[in-house]
Amino acid sequence: MIYHHLALNVPLYCLFTYVHDAVLVPGTRVCVPFRNKLVVGVVWAAAVTPDIDVAKIQPIQQVFDAEPRLPESWLALLDFTARYYHYPLGQAALAALPQGLRQTRAVRLPEPVRHYTLSILGRQHAPPPIRHAKQVALWQVLSKGTADMAALKAIYVQAAKYIQIWQDAGWITVQTEAAYRASPIDGHVLNPEQQAASQAVQAALPEFVPFLLYGITGSGKTEVYFDIMDKVLAQGRQVLFLLPEINLTPQLLKRLSQRFAQTTTAVLHSQMAAGARTQNYLRAALGQAALVVGTRLAVFTPMPHLGLIVVDEEHDASFKQDSELRYQARDLAVWRARQAKCPIVLGSATPSLESWHKARMGDYTLLTLTQRAHAAAQLPQVHLVDTRRLPLDQGFTEVVKEKLQANYASGGMSMVYLNRRGFAPALFCSACGHVFGCPHCAAKMVLHQRAHQLRCHHCDYRMPVPSVCPECGNQDLTAVGQGTQRLEETLRHWLPGARVARVDRDSTSHKQDWAQLYEHIARNEIDVLVGTQMLAKGHDFARLNLVVVVNADGSLFSADFRASERLFAELMQVAGRAGRADLPGEVWVQTQQPENKVYQALKAQDYTRFADAELAERRDMAMPPFAHMAAVRADARTMQAAQQLLRTVMAASVQQHGLPEHVNQFGPVPMLMARLAGYERAQVFLESRSRRDLHRAVSWWQTALLAEAKSHPHIRWLIDVDPMEL
Repeated sequence: MIYHHLALNVPLYCLFTYVHDAVLVPGTRVCVPFRNKLVVGVVWAAAVTPDIDVAKIQPIQQVFDAEPRLPESWLALLDFTARYYHYPLGQAALAALPQGLRQTRAVRLPEPVRHYTLSILGRQHAPPPIRHAKQVALWQVLSKGTADMAALKAIYVQAAKYIQIWQDAGWITVQTEAAYRASPIDGHVLNPEQQAASQAVQAALPEFVPFLLYGITGSGKTEVYFDIMDKVLAQGRQVLFLLPEINLTPQLLKRLSQRFAQTTTAVLHSQMAAGARTQNYLRAALGQAALVVGTRLAVFTPMPHLGLIVVDEEHDASFKQDSELRYQARDLAVWRARQAKCPIVLGSATPSLESWHKARMGDYTLLTLTQRAHAAAQLPQVHLVDTRRLPLDQGFTEVVKEKLQANYASGGMSMVYLNRRGFAPALFCSACGHVFGCPHCAAKMVLHQRAHQLRCHHCDYRMPVPSVCPECGNQDLTAVGQGTQRLEETLRHWLPGARVARVDRDSTSHKQDWAQLYEHIARNEIDVLVGTQMLAKGHDFARLNLVVVVNADGSLFSADFRASERLFAELMQVAGRAGRADLPGEVWVQTQQPENKVYQALKAQDYTRFADAELAERRDMAMPPFAHMAAVRADARTMQAAQQLLRTVMAASVQQHGLPEHVNQFGPVPMLMARLAGYERAQVFLESRSRRDLHRAVSWWQTALLAEAKSHPHIRWLIDVDPMEL
């Protein structure tokens, strides 16, 4: 009998020993009994010496040996992830798998994608008669290169019937390997800056070199990615393309399908059906998919021939998981590129200060694009509107209102940006001042007028809009502030006949909402876009020439040291949506702090100026990236209980181990969102210039927490390394 160590999806920091009658290869998926039920496990080590009574060791019930095993590189990646983020290995490993592989049954393996092209005999044969237009269209596609059945059916629904007929006649050649060849570029030529950036990355193939591609908005970073990808795919290697948001996928996939029509592509994101996501994951793992496009979880996808990683909008906070396993996909992508010995390209118009600092220090190779890719396109002109002495009409100054009306009258397209969904951010009583807050969170309820609801945007608690104040009975309840729904209503009133579309989490909750929005914009069926930060990233709307930013000042007063960086990136990105084609662009920003460094750098559109000034402040304060941070958090029914657990554990950790010389501890203190979903939240910060010393201190905390938390079963705790939330 052979003993094996298995990773199971349980919150324990250990592997589990099971027995089997043969040696199983690490990475094999199995099914085992655990606490009176069957669960999925992954073999982590084989032929081990058990350290418990062998009579207590249970047998492995089922081995899914027909499935591709998870490779050693995947096991190493998850082992590093669990150690770095101080998370149970089994939970990390199973979280990295798609749903189909977390279930206690075998999965259906994907059929190899077949690619069809004309054979030598077919090229010598006459095409179908011209009267059969659909057949002629199929023949033309096959004569130019290869295509899979999905692409052929998009041309003619009966494609399978005719492909079979032509194949039986010997006119068709079938390939089952993943197709890597790019389609013709249709005359697109990179400008000198783009060409230099692409060639620099290509020169690094096939070695690990991290590149930071800093290019102004509209500079054609995507075309640089594509040019490099073309080279890598042609070598028979795979490409991993990471995006921060699902809503960026439709537009990118359309461009990919045009440029890499003959390349098998696997898409991975959370809105996909579980079965489709599992099949795409397996296609990548089997080498059937040459290109993998996905959001942060796709960083864990096994790819046996990985030759390039691209992280687009690398600055985006969405790459950091904010629950359970709190990993940073951008950083893991860099680790994975080093593991695979391949280049990685991190791209952004507003790089994260961590990446910018590494480029300044020479750890990353900096590539720069300083001009817009479209020959006629120029950076938009940015105007700051000081609202301290100007009256506001429904949140707009008169000059901005007139700009919107004039742009609509002249046939332009406008975007109004406000990072606050709903109708109004608060509802209060004008008689006694009562504000309707969430009963479960330290947050105000947001008015959603069309649904006639108050909603908490943190825990999603909902209630009907009250008719009277619960404090004094007053019926005069006032909506305070602006939300995207209120702006939409105002613009429909001011611009009668204008086609106004609101874009926020409420309006784009369904799978096809983004695809439909792009179709409307492509057909020039939208005059004004109103939305949140979902509109700020990566979108390219040629007709958009006016951007208005409403009420961005709130971020300037945040206690989060990253608030200025986030606001600047947000505004630079949204401003960059304007003037990307022939029409000159304008950006109007309403603010009560026009002299603030964020707005001054925005007006100058000078990222370098902002980043270097911000880094100087971070250096003086010993804040990231000049120091490293971790947060230890506790959630309890009372703040006193949460803080007391942290104090007890802090004392136990210091008493047993002391504190590394270069590590500082702060707290416990309440989090900025002190109450969330019925729990009071407290935290302790650990900071150090030494990453090694920081992780040693976190490990001591973890040991003390595991010992102490047993006597506090109702208090939740977690460790967040490199936290983004304060």
